[in-house]
Amino acid sequence: MAPFNLSANALAIKLCVPATRIGAIVNERRGVTAETALRLARFFNTTPEFWMNLQSNYDLSLTIEKIGADVEQHVHAMTA
Repeated sequence: MAPFNLSANALAIKLCVPATRIGAIVNERRGVTAETALRLARFFNTTPEFWMNLQSNYDLSLTIEKIGADVEQHVHAMTA
């Protein structure tokens, strides 16, 4: 938000959401929901899909980091 000179509180006001929601997202305690994605897309002139894809990629990256090696070791690809 720094490039836009916006604090979490200022963005929350512009999105009409509680400041705690934006703070939790910024501090990685909460993910971007479809509703928040819709609001962010409108404000930043993007698409909701952009924000949902960012969240999905982030979630997948955390999961790979957490259990990726275990999955590689124990789950085997189907053979013909």
